[in-house]
Amino acid sequence: MTKPLPKYIELDAASVTVTLSKPTEINGIEADKVRLRAPTVRDLRIASKTANGDEEQAEMSLFATLAEIGAKDLEGMSLKDYTRLQTGYFRLVHEDEV
Repeated sequence: MTKPLPKYIELDAASVTVTLSKPTEINGIEADKVRLRAPTVRDLRIASKTANGDEEQAEMSLFATLAEIGAKDLEGMSLKDYTRLQTGYFRLVHEDEV
């Protein structure tokens, strides 16, 4: 059975848009949403390679690439909003169970 999407997630085949709990500065402007495009295998390989075995760093690099934002902007997000990004990413890349 497919779990319903949280209200803060808008999902399509190519991307997920996550509504943040509060506006945050992204690329120099205040934003209340972040869009992650669907990753490629290349994206995953590059993030993993540049992180030298650090899984947290690999995820941060991957999310920064997919959202086209700086890693420092991700680090400045509230943990609640970063968790929302993680949830959106996993809904984007994993098949729903039927």
